[in-house]
Amino acid sequence: MSLEDTRREYKYGRLTREALKASPYDQFALWMEQAIDSKLSDPTAMCLATVSDQGQPWQRTVLLKGFDDKGFLFYTNLGSRKAKEIEGNANVSLIFPWMQLDRQVIVGGQAEKLTKTEVLKYFLKRPRGSQLAAWASKQSSRITSRQALEAQFIQMKKKYSEGGVPVPDFWGGYRVVPTEFEFWQGRESRLHDRFQYLLADGGWEISRLAP
Repeated sequence: MSLEDTRREYKYGRLTREALKASPYDQFALWMEQAIDSKLSDPTAMCLATVSDQGQPWQRTVLLKGFDDKGFLFYTNLGSRKAKEIEGNANVSLIFPWMQLDRQVIVGGQAEKLTKTEVLKYFLKRPRGSQLAAWASKQSSRITSRQALEAQFIQMKKKYSEGGVPVPDFWGGYRVVPTEFEFWQGRESRLHDRFQYLLADGGWEISRLAP
């Protein structure tokens, strides 16, 4: 197999300046709606990039749990690698890889912690298994085996066998407040359409970028 020969033409569509919404949030909402309507697998999955205090970038896939004109929401263990790196450097980036539509959306900005009220409101909506998993997993820490993780889950299941599952004090969420967006639409011959929204003087400047 030759990776050099692994390619395809992007023919799904095109993106023009005239078609863009004035607000990047409105443009994102439109593309998210189209991704959901197209029955993509995990349309809310986004790659989150953080940077360590040594300057080492790291990425992982998380799920978008809400967005509005204030930013993009996700939840996590506050002892995780991502949370520790955000604590040291709040600058992050997101990417939504909707490649079945030949599209990507990149978001750059700063991550800020959500309030306890916001975290509680979402936690109560989680499936019970996910609530228990939040207690069972000390995210990003080394563990001896899969069996040890499952044993901890069973222990939590017994502990909270009656009533609701409380929110762990080590579990929370973040809002990524954007300062930059890029909307990417794949085109033939690698002449892709790329548009950047850059926050400037309280408004959004829109520029076409070379592919």
